[in-house]
Amino acid sequence: MCCDLKRRFLLLYATQKGQAKAIAEEIWQQAGAHGLEADMHCMSEMDKYNLETEKDPVVIVISTTGTGDPPDTARKFVKKIQDTTLPPDHFTHLQYGLLGLGDSEYTFFCNGGKTVDRRLQELGAQHFYDTGLADDCVGLELVVDPWIDGLWLALKEAFLLQKEKEGMSSDVDAVSSSLSAAPHVVHELNLSSEVQNLKLEDGGVRNSDVLTQKLVDINLVASAGDTEPSLVHSVPPVSQSALNIPALPPEYIEVQFQDTHGENPHLSSLILEGTTFEVPVTKAVQLTSEDAIKTALLLELDIADTVFDYQPGDAFCVICPNNVNEVEELLQILGLSEKGEHFVCVKVKQGTKKKGATHPQHIPERSTLKFILTWCLELRAIPKKAFLRALVECTSDAGEKRRLQELCSRQGASDYTRFIRESNVCLLDLLHAFPSCKPSLNLLIEHLPKLQARSYSVSSSNLYQPGKLSFVFNIVEFPACPTRAVSRKGVCTGWLAELVAPLLHPNKNTLDTKGGNPSTEKISIFARPNNTFHLPADPSVPFMMVGPGTGISPFIGFLQHRQKLREERTDWEFGETWLFFGCRHQHRDYLFKQLKCFLENGTLTHLKVCFSRDSSTAEVTPPKYVQDAIRLYAKEVARVLLKERGYFYVCG
Repeated sequence: MCCDLKRRFLLLYATQKGQAKAIAEEIWQQAGAHGLEADMHCMSEMDKYNLETEKDPVVIVISTTGTGDPPDTARKFVKKIQDTTLPPDHFTHLQYGLLGLGDSEYTFFCNGGKTVDRRLQELGAQHFYDTGLADDCVGLELVVDPWIDGLWLALKEAFLLQKEKEGMSSDVDAVSSSLSAAPHVVHELNLSSEVQNLKLEDGGVRNSDVLTQKLVDINLVASAGDTEPSLVHSVPPVSQSALNIPALPPEYIEVQFQDTHGENPHLSSLILEGTTFEVPVTKAVQLTSEDAIKTALLLELDIADTVFDYQPGDAFCVICPNNVNEVEELLQILGLSEKGEHFVCVKVKQGTKKKGATHPQHIPERSTLKFILTWCLELRAIPKKAFLRALVECTSDAGEKRRLQELCSRQGASDYTRFIRESNVCLLDLLHAFPSCKPSLNLLIEHLPKLQARSYSVSSSNLYQPGKLSFVFNIVEFPACPTRAVSRKGVCTGWLAELVAPLLHPNKNTLDTKGGNPSTEKISIFARPNNTFHLPADPSVPFMMVGPGTGISPFIGFLQHRQKLREERTDWEFGETWLFFGCRHQHRDYLFKQLKCFLENGTLTHLKVCFSRDSSTAEVTPPKYVQDAIRLYAKEVARVLLKERGYFYVCG
């Protein structure tokens, strides 16, 4: 099809961690093969598109963050379309298709996409293609891949309809023929993340996406007695199939090594979300016993010398590094051990074919290689299929190359889910499993996402403890398994635990050189306030709190705050308070036994605690889980919520 006949559609994405952007880029890339031009923009770039005057079809890819919020890059857009003064026919000219990304483990599944979808409908916009809702819990690709496949025929019909409306039918045949190679998939799919609901008719595949490979005698094809697949090993039918693999993502980053002179940027320069504060850790307490299944720590930070402010119920973020041993291991595998302290200059590659290629915001223009691997890239990220596809080109062994192709292919989707996603495999695991794979540094910068700061609930009250901020966390453990040779701790929780070890065990040769107190470590934090998870503005309103395990953390701040208010405001009326807490064992992980103090001084009206793993000799079996306790007090719950219009908080 001639370039001047290429039909345009607007492609918008709103992403929090890069998933939606990667999917939008895949759509943009495939569009060219279908004779179409995708005009792609981040939803936040509102100066580059205008839905009020948009005549072409619009495709939207949007993720969900927090507890059901649109991603940060969609906030302005959502605020604009939620303007209550907009008339119901505001978008009657608009035709769109929307792909929402979410995780069904959260209550408000795909709510970012649903919010935009619902509001566009209310303002008169029409679907030209059914909405797809992809679930990260089972694998986004289960919905994303067929949704993209069906998109091209849906666009074809939208363009034909548009031509008829415009009275320009002369080149309808040209448009039709340009799209005739598209897969014959009915576009009115009721896409759901449940696999059994996906009914696709694959009437042919695009030649550019098919890998036909003669099956030579390679070590990854199952022998007669070996019928179980693994990360490095495939079995029929996958091992004997022609494969549909993604197109090779174009390289767009160029890395130049320089000398070892200079200074790395300050950590605050990596954070765009707000002001960062470097604060000392003044206290660390292990809340669980040594024989508890999980280890929970409480850390106290000194914020007295900062302007950092918070309310009980707020969260904040900790800027954390990757594990130092993993960074060293990666440098060794890449053959760059001697270059760790060298400064590198990162630029966009001249002449790259990547649409809208820009310098990644999370990568400094000049810093040491070790700084980038330690503070900028999420080394533990689960590799996306596009990354696996790029790694194929860096792999010399034929068998390893074939297996990586399988894992990123349509035919190997279940293997990808089982051995990559569900096994929490990261780049290091892959490089150990496929030793002939030697990726370049620029490939890592292109495909590894930004190292995210980790978010924690505040577990204190500034009114109760001025100048202090406490928080509680479990040390996350990833045990060794067939796809992971060594056990690992969580990126942030493992680092924090190591950092505060001198405070937890001051007698284990951790005293400073003067023989005094352990040296004070500092961490960098920034605020992540919320507008909903706060105490009722009216203190007379009753409220109920449900906090199993470390979910109790924000409620300690609630109760501290309420206790201080009761002491200072003796003339105020205070509503009743309920707390439902649960853990495994009373003597191992009952995190805050001082809850009884809140009960005794009247701050807490009702405390209901249950222990799921403790045996009981009582005639009436006590409640095992918090939901059992809530059910036991159903009448009181109904009274507080329905008759007294109380608040109900859940954290877990």
